[in-house]
Amino acid sequence: MNILVWNENRHEQKNPKVSEIYPEGIHGAIKDFLTEAGHNVTTATLDEENHGLSDHLLNQTDVLIWWGHLAHDEVKDEWVEKVQQRVLDGMGLLVLHSGHFSKIFKKLMGTSCDLKWREADDKERLWVIDPTHPIVSGLGSYIELKKEEMYGEHFDIPAPDELVFVSWFEGGEVFRSGATYKRGRGKVFYFRPGHETYPTYHNQEIQMVIKNAVNWLKVTQTNQPTYGNREPLEVISKKG
Repeated sequence: MNILVWNENRHEQKNPKVSEIYPEGIHGAIKDFLTEAGHNVTTATLDEENHGLSDHLLNQTDVLIWWGHLAHDEVKDEWVEKVQQRVLDGMGLLVLHSGHFSKIFKKLMGTSCDLKWREADDKERLWVIDPTHPIVSGLGSYIELKKEEMYGEHFDIPAPDELVFVSWFEGGEVFRSGATYKRGRGKVFYFRPGHETYPTYHNQEIQMVIKNAVNWLKVTQTNQPTYGNREPLEVISKKG
């Protein structure tokens, strides 16, 4: 599978704590465990030419993983529209953590995607809501993270096609942390954990979810629908 990991890569340049946790960047950490799983993984970052994207690269990508936070507004609308079209054409999209505010996620959701948040070292339990879903294959009843940023309801997203995880936080809030959608011929999965100052993407259960998710997000070959004015399939009788 061809996977593209897109990361803003700004925190790693500005915050020594983040660069210590992710010396090769968040994108590098994700690339490593997906490569070990046997995938062909490419990375791209915001400050590269065209944000590291190209038509050729997008057209070759089965699943795009997106992490952003500080500079959502700097992503050019031209590339947001191209990513949206690729999703509609059948590319899978995995949106991580603060990517909920990315232009591409908001465009695909059609809502503000706003929420409550707090950075106070909350313990988080991600409860598995649908134990039959392929994204949670190999997991127990929940994933426990000792420290994470809190995201709390109300999360302004459309009702998910499938709700996979709900989080509980030590401060008392809950959050829909794993939600799937179909958009056109493609699939979207939003997965909440991954604040940059915590080693969340080194957690083996979080890695398992991401590995399961990319397998689920890849869309098998489907016929391209046709639209517009069409000639009738049968002879239409003339009734006087």
